[in-house]
Amino acid sequence: MACTPGPDSLGDSSGDERPKWDNKLQYVLSCVGFAVGLGNIWRFPYLCQSHGGGFVKECEGSSTVSYFWYRRTLNITADINYSGSVQWWLLVCLAASWAVVYLCVIRGIESTGKAIYFTALFPYLVLTIFLVRGLTLPGAAEGLTFLFTPNIQTLQNPRVWLDAATQIFFSLSLASGGHIAFASYNPSRNNCEKDAVIIALVNSTTSLYASIVVFSVLGFKAANDYGHCLDRNILSLTNEFDFPDQSISRDSYAAVLTHLNATQTKMVAGLHLESCRLQDFLDKSASGTGLAFIVFTEAILHMPGAPVWAVLFFITLFTLGLSSMFGNMEGIITPLLDTGVVPRWVPKEAITGAVCLVCFLSSTCFTLQSGNYWLEIFDNYIASLNLIMLAFMEVVGVIYVYGMEKFCDDIAWMTGRRPGFYWRATWKVVSPLLLLTILTAYMVVMVRTTMSYRAWDPQYKQFPLRQEKSYPGWVQAVCVLLSLLPALWVPAVALAQWFARRRRKQKSMQQETQLKLQDSVAC
Repeated sequence: MACTPGPDSLGDSSGDERPKWDNKLQYVLSCVGFAVGLGNIWRFPYLCQSHGGGFVKECEGSSTVSYFWYRRTLNITADINYSGSVQWWLLVCLAASWAVVYLCVIRGIESTGKAIYFTALFPYLVLTIFLVRGLTLPGAAEGLTFLFTPNIQTLQNPRVWLDAATQIFFSLSLASGGHIAFASYNPSRNNCEKDAVIIALVNSTTSLYASIVVFSVLGFKAANDYGHCLDRNILSLTNEFDFPDQSISRDSYAAVLTHLNATQTKMVAGLHLESCRLQDFLDKSASGTGLAFIVFTEAILHMPGAPVWAVLFFITLFTLGLSSMFGNMEGIITPLLDTGVVPRWVPKEAITGAVCLVCFLSSTCFTLQSGNYWLEIFDNYIASLNLIMLAFMEVVGVIYVYGMEKFCDDIAWMTGRRPGFYWRATWKVVSPLLLLTILTAYMVVMVRTTMSYRAWDPQYKQFPLRQEKSYPGWVQAVCVLLSLLPALWVPAVALAQWFARRRRKQKSMQQETQLKLQDSVAC
């Protein structure tokens, strides 16, 4: 992923003008910041966890955090068919975020290289602070036990391994072009093998590290919710059977309930007590915005000094997203400059501004009242399948089209030694077969799975649970289009290049024929 030599190694006469990283640390931090993103915080822990009426009524029926997120922040619609209006506060935040991105990437790596020291390192500082605090909270041990206790029955489900395989594409930001763009600014003779191993190890370690932090805090939340559940049941028993206040403790609740069930069965059954099991609260899974803005936020609210922890957490989310955007933007801007699509006389600042503006305008759909539903669609359909297809085409294109031996020669020129048997076998056999298997399995799962979403509908009988709804036909068509369109650009461009080369060859042959005719006439 980081074995791209600079243009000077390819005979580009303009190589001396190309910017370079100030030092190797900038490059490594940029790749780590690009790879380590929001997926490490709110997607990987979720996978570990999941495989292990009016406004007043709406507020009373749900938690304060859920109400604030879905109603006050998103003002979400109850159905994706109703788009609603643009929420101006979300639009302002979106514009401000893209303005920050533009200021950071305005000069390419010359500007991102400076910002990356903060955006890549600050999350680790905050994660460490949260880890120390989280491990001291009641319930942290239960949360970590839940994280590291495998469910053998669940592990037998092929979907678990499919999720694990697709997660690595999110986690490492593979096949999206950012790593190749970053690597192209390295010196031509660079140990790309070492870089690739370091970045992969740091990313995987960060996912595990972040999961420990998240589950220590979620364990605290589960223990807190479990305690409140017991308190509500204790209050019901105290009122029904006229027990003295505080005569039933949380520790003695189970024994008291067992005794009452044996002696006063009908009265206990009539109370409709809640089922209070710590495991149930640990099993409550959420991903993406749900984990970050609801579950984790609710946990922070119960921590002493909640405002401080909230500020640290959301600054961390912002820096994680920002550092990932550096790689995404370089993956767009660098090819535009290197392939000559944009004339050389156009300033880089103007190109960067145009790209940021297009991205901002295309993302305004997420500021609609139905925007959160579309965010979930993009998260579920535009990335997984396309990244796997692009990775498969990359491996096949490099190894079987460009050629294994030529690729190994390039790496030997860069690193001073040819790749060993492990790398060659992985590139030629293991990776293509694994990717093809994952791609096939993923498509089968997609075909068999009903395309649905969970709507926030106060009129739903089981509210505040979110109602499961099937996507309407036109949305399903959009999902299919998003799942295939990005990857189809590769064969489309390849065909266009082939036809262009064929036309040039025919034109060259015609010119040669005309020259021969002219020579024969002259003779």
